[in-house]
Amino acid sequence: MTHAWADTPIEVLHRDDRIVVVAKPSGLMVHRTNISRDRVFLSEILRERLGQRVWTVHRLDRATSGVLVCALDVEAAAILGKQFMAGTVEKRYLAIVRGWIDDEGLIDRPLKHEQRGDQEAMTRFRCLARAEIDEPVAPHPTSRYSLVELRPETGRRHQLRRHLNGLAHPIIGDVNHGDRRHNRLFRMKFASHRLLLHAERLAFEHPATADRLAFHAPLPDDIRRVQTALGWSESSRETGR
Repeated sequence: MTHAWADTPIEVLHRDDRIVVVAKPSGLMVHRTNISRDRVFLSEILRERLGQRVWTVHRLDRATSGVLVCALDVEAAAILGKQFMAGTVEKRYLAIVRGWIDDEGLIDRPLKHEQRGDQEAMTRFRCLARAEIDEPVAPHPTSRYSLVELRPETGRRHQLRRHLNGLAHPIIGDVNHGDRRHNRLFRMKFASHRLLLHAERLAFEHPATADRLAFHAPLPDDIRRVQTALGWSESSRETGR
């Protein structure tokens, strides 16, 4: 039986003989894991469509959309992997969170790993816009939300989701670390059924030329629609107003 993802277009943002950069849709896992029951993965879709093996050097959660780079040979994979390990890759995300978050800040809070114990984890954030809607969610008569730019300085599992939840500003649509009441409100009012987290920008050195490259993944229509409903324009995402 053909899986629904088999015919889903995967936007290629860049491709050369060493790397491919794509815009991953929400709901699709990057690669196989021991705990996943998924049958279709981005890495396998790319291998089939490109006609060659691809190496994943980082990942985005299944529910997260956005820009992702894969290597097209083992040497390129090793070079890119070292950049991610060294923290020289720039990553920028956009998220919609519960409440009015501070203008900016640094979340410096270790995150527990099942086998490795506490791991250093740091996330910088900046508020781009705020909104208040006339929808009560107990105990408050209205509901407040923020559009946030996130820049993780480390790459721990579910780091952004766990850090924002720990700050009492969980990302909307997060079923594991979020607020079920606000998730339900967004499903009913905005028909939003996904995690509102998008990997907007990725910058790194090309494994062959060492040129610094930056790629942007367009904001998906489903997130854009929610942002418009909250009164946030394209300029607010760019200027932080």
